[in-house]
Amino acid sequence: MRPPRDPASAADEGIRLQKVLASAGIGSRRRGEELIAEGRVSVDGVVVREQGRRVNPETAIIEVDGDRIVTRTGLVHLALNKPRGVLSAMSDDRGRPTIADLLTEFDGGGGLFHVGRLDGDSEGLLLVTNDGELAHRLTHPSFEVPKTYLVEVSGPLRREVPRTLRTGVELEDGPARADSVQLVDQANGRVMLEIVIHEGRNRIVRRMMETVGYPVHRLVRTRLGAVHLGTLRSGRARHLTRGEVGALYRNVGL
Repeated sequence: MRPPRDPASAADEGIRLQKVLASAGIGSRRRGEELIAEGRVSVDGVVVREQGRRVNPETAIIEVDGDRIVTRTGLVHLALNKPRGVLSAMSDDRGRPTIADLLTEFDGGGGLFHVGRLDGDSEGLLLVTNDGELAHRLTHPSFEVPKTYLVEVSGPLRREVPRTLRTGVELEDGPARADSVQLVDQANGRVMLEIVIHEGRNRIVRRMMETVGYPVHRLVRTRLGAVHLGTLRSGRARHLTRGEVGALYRNVGL
């Protein structure tokens, strides 16, 4: 039988905190030491000020200024601007283009999977990761992560439509409502709306608009939680920033 571990010996295991911070992209080890000395770093909810603290980066919850720092090795978090006509899938038996074709510079998409989906006719922001727990929580309805869409329909728009969408409409698989609806533009017989929802049911925005009599001509997802599409070009992907990843973790209680 193994003897019980000496607490002092256990404290010596792991990697020095300032090295973990540097590896996570916070800055140099010296910068990490400064943050620790200033009381801006916490481990498992407790502020750390001693410079020799060792942690296990695979299990410790480390925060800087209240933002979660992802220290597990090998995790990838990407934002992808999915073009129209590309499937939200990593492969397709019929040879149709998939998002994996757009991720070749990220190890060909190996080990990655998409968070939620956009139908083939829709475009815009799609998250891609190998972080299974984060992906599960982002897609689970109980966490109510908001998603923002730009929706183009034929005008003119009846005045009651935004209110109807916010109040809720009845779909074949149950009621659905928008968190907010804003008129962005109306010109040349076309109307652009910004719609925010927190559900992820299949084609839900398109079905809601059809229910109120406005089939969608174009749909672009521009935001998911704290992540914005911004100026990311169609068909391109980028790594999420440390702040974006930390905010997503907070959104889903990780």
